[in-house]
Amino acid sequence: MSDTFTESRGGETGPGISRENADVGRGNARSPLLVTLLGPLRASRDGLPLPLGPLKQRLVLAVLLTRPNTPVSLEELTDAVWPDDPPRTARKNLQVYVSTLRRVLDPEDLGRLRHGPGGYVLHLGADECDTLRFEDLARRGDAEVRASAPSRAAPLYRQALALWRGEPFSDLAAHADVLRASVERQHARRLTVYEAWAEAQLETGEPAPVADTVDEMVSRHPLRERLRAAQLTALHRVGRRTEALAAYDDCRQQLSRELGLEPGAALQSAYRSLLEEVAPSPRGGPTGSRLLPPDLTDFTGRERELEDVSVQLGREGGPPVLLTGPAGVGKTALAVHVAHHLAARYPDGVVATRLCAEDGSPRPWASVLAELARSLGRPERLPTDREEASTAWRSWLSGRRILLLLDDAPDVTALEPLLPPSGTTAALVTSRSRLPCLESVHRTELPPLSVEEALHLLGRIVGHSRVAAEYTAATRIVTATGLLPFALRAGGNRLSVLRHMPLAQYADRLEHPLEALDELASGGLGVRARLAGAWARLPSATRDTLQALAALPGPAFTLSTAARALGSDGRNAQRALEDLIDVGVLAPPSRPEVTAHVAAGPEAERYELPWLTLLFAREQAAAPGTGR
Repeated sequence: MSDTFTESRGGETGPGISRENADVGRGNARSPLLVTLLGPLRASRDGLPLPLGPLKQRLVLAVLLTRPNTPVSLEELTDAVWPDDPPRTARKNLQVYVSTLRRVLDPEDLGRLRHGPGGYVLHLGADECDTLRFEDLARRGDAEVRASAPSRAAPLYRQALALWRGEPFSDLAAHADVLRASVERQHARRLTVYEAWAEAQLETGEPAPVADTVDEMVSRHPLRERLRAAQLTALHRVGRRTEALAAYDDCRQQLSRELGLEPGAALQSAYRSLLEEVAPSPRGGPTGSRLLPPDLTDFTGRERELEDVSVQLGREGGPPVLLTGPAGVGKTALAVHVAHHLAARYPDGVVATRLCAEDGSPRPWASVLAELARSLGRPERLPTDREEASTAWRSWLSGRRILLLLDDAPDVTALEPLLPPSGTTAALVTSRSRLPCLESVHRTELPPLSVEEALHLLGRIVGHSRVAAEYTAATRIVTATGLLPFALRAGGNRLSVLRHMPLAQYADRLEHPLEALDELASGGLGVRARLAGAWARLPSATRDTLQALAALPGPAFTLSTAARALGSDGRNAQRALEDLIDVGVLAPPSRPEVTAHVAAGPEAERYELPWLTLLFAREQAAAPGTGR
């Protein structure tokens, strides 16, 4: 699906603004101002950030932005800035803050920030504020739905959702009740627009984007039945029928437990469709289950790894294949691509399941094993004892040609009851950890993309002509994402919406340490959230090591540098770094070439933390309560 802003037609203005008020002051020219609040409050002109001043001044601006183009009284501003005991000089201080903001936001004296009957008014157009742009796009999407044009509505909703870059007023909401109330309204509006997008997207016959993003929204609103109905429909239509059944059961239990209610008519209708619609197998085709996530239409590169994994899985009786690598490197995408490619070799079934829940916690082995058994049509219930269940499972698999895709394995313990016996059934496992205790397995380490592969993927998302026109800036962008496909897709999707933005400007943002993670988010696709999930699964000692290394000036370091940062001797520092390597956070050290005359010692080895991991670790180290 292509996400592009539609150019504003002449005469269009933001909500609540007359054409006369939209062009205030001197003539009709307006300064190229942009204010964003769907994330940290920021303002810029021509792409350059504007200084918004100290906390109380930013609070004044934030309150004005909760109702742009509408008067906000002095009393409301006073209550927000001084909720408990305003000073006698409060009115004078507010006048100073407003005067300073006027000079920053309106240097050409166009009348953007005015005082009149009822209070102060900040005049902004829909192209100058992300919340106004969000509402403009959402209303246009609603109009297309009323016109029975879901194919035109879905891109408009998607563009609106892509404007979200984080929590609204994330740096200010804790200081004022009016901002907290505004944040709640924004989240409620976002949910409504997401649901409208999901329904329109499903109407277009392309359910994959909904299936790929709906889980994050459901985790925030698990009892929202309209959202759950879209989730069931999307999962069903992309072939993830088992997950759809589990989602309905989860919602039904939560509604009963927390509200004492049964699912409503819309959700029950989606459930009945799920039970009734079973696509017939083509005559002479595979008879087993085909329960895989959809393959990526723009899957790029990985020729060597594809060949390696395909050859290993093609050897009957071979060991399981283990794909490892850091978060966001594309392990699941590669595994799903391989499974689709090899599906014809496994007529008795090709199924995928995740071994971790959405919060990163390992799923109980009994639940995973029962899901696999149901997916493959095994009628008998498995024993409750772990060893007996594993034996019965392997016995049933014996002689069948089945491919199991076991995604996101947290450790060896989670895998042991699931792995098939040596024979015709194959297993493809993905894990961030290298699982050193797993024996009899073929290991394939998935590195980041090459620069050429990354540029090609970016081109497939934003357009090859755009990449070619700014090749140097595009190279800076892919480098700043760490050449990770997940981060590249997040950045590429954002650029596909911001088609007016030069790639060089976006590269500048990604290269700024305090902005990179905010920029790598688009709709439900966020790098920070992915890194947070990986962070939560790390042992506390490993997190401490990362926080200490985050204090280093750059991502590259030697063993002695790490030892000083960790406050330990070389041996203990080396063990700490090896722990990072084992969990897939740190790549093994690079070593210079060894000649016949000079042997490379430990100090010649150089380690390097992934750039985005380093930025996230710095955020964690700076967070309150870390002790650092």
